[in-house]
Amino acid sequence: MENVVAINNLAQAVPSGRLVEKEEEIKKELVVGRDMRASCFEITEPDPNDDLTGDKEAQMASLFARYKKTLINRTNHHLGYPYNLDFDYGDLAQLQHFSINNLGDPFIESNYGLHSRQFEVGVLDWFARLWEIQKDEYWGYVTNCGTEGNLHGILVGRELFPNGILYASKESHYSVFKAARMYRMECVKVGTLVSGEIDCANFKAKLLANKEKPAIINVNIGTTVKGAVDDLDLVIKTLEESGFTRDRFYIHCDGALFGLMMPFIKRAPKVTFKKPIGSVSVSGHKFVGCPMPCGIQITRLEHINTLSRNVEYLASRDATIMGSRNGHAPIFLWYTISRKGCKGFQKEVQKCLRNAQYLRDCLRFAGISAMHNDLSSTVVFERPLDEDFVHKWQLACEGNIAHIVVMPNVTIKKINVFLNELLQKRSNWYQNGKINSPCIAADIGPQNCACTLHY
Repeated sequence: MENVVAINNLAQAVPSGRLVEKEEEIKKELVVGRDMRASCFEITEPDPNDDLTGDKEAQMASLFARYKKTLINRTNHHLGYPYNLDFDYGDLAQLQHFSINNLGDPFIESNYGLHSRQFEVGVLDWFARLWEIQKDEYWGYVTNCGTEGNLHGILVGRELFPNGILYASKESHYSVFKAARMYRMECVKVGTLVSGEIDCANFKAKLLANKEKPAIINVNIGTTVKGAVDDLDLVIKTLEESGFTRDRFYIHCDGALFGLMMPFIKRAPKVTFKKPIGSVSVSGHKFVGCPMPCGIQITRLEHINTLSRNVEYLASRDATIMGSRNGHAPIFLWYTISRKGCKGFQKEVQKCLRNAQYLRDCLRFAGISAMHNDLSSTVVFERPLDEDFVHKWQLACEGNIAHIVVMPNVTIKKINVFLNELLQKRSNWYQNGKINSPCIAADIGPQNCACTLHY
């Protein structure tokens, strides 16, 4: 049974005593997941006779068979998180017998011979072309997750501007604020528009209040909850209008999901190193579809010398966050990118956008509050009342809203199954008009709200 706990969002202090986040104390109800300690698979010591009886092997085979059925069921009811579960890497099973580790710099071979740097550099070169930076002008690596990309990008900015202030919209991914705490950076949260996009008027006011210090900015290429894309050109213009020359700011673009989708949307603004940005990161296990968490981080080569160090033990250099890195991940990424190519990704992007629009239209037709940003495959709607229903469909929720991220594996058929069940549930939740659906105009705008006040 889910537990409900109260949490306080308290301001965090840096050593100097200045507040990292200046907010009023807010108390809210947070629904946390099931306690896994009650359902963990306990490890037991093998019986001395197991080699003869085979009981241990049989028990483990049965356990994994049941676990596989669970994974299939959860995959069939997965809607709320941005993971592409439509992939088949059977051809790469032959490589699972090897411990492949790309420890250290991807461009300099180490003494550890079981690596996949040939594939990793191929993947990095592809992303460098996508984001328009020359081979001899960039540095990057395949990270262990999207968060690591943000940690690295912000760290580069912090090393360039040790006394700089990190600016991020309040709807940025939590890893951005984690980075601020880890690096003891002064962090200023910027307000957002109803769409979830950064409010550049508020951004300008906060820049002018701290204009004596350099600015390190996190730009969202798709926010976590609403899928909003910050206007990169307007962010740059705001910096320049506030008196920040290009030698006094660093921009990291968090493109976790949409950083790979936007290049294939014709009307979308470009994320490119031809603009004064410092780094871009995306997740590899999201739109690409990789069976293990991973990501890609690209920055300018001129910036990386501040982090890179020689490591005699490796006979290489290292400017990464983690050091040891999954050597299988670049192979999976290389395999998918090579098979699909730009045309394949463009086709999948268009499918996701069409299906997201279909979901939004169906929700609105049914009288359910819903919002969908034009450059996004995320659909935001009123939070279901039943937490078991939320758990079943793995919906991501925040306050009175929930969202579905339409990925390549989310078909019209799957959407229809979800909608039919949601409508049946709502007929029970709101029967006889005793309970009204919540007003979420503050979250998605009155034009998207279907409550009794705005419908």
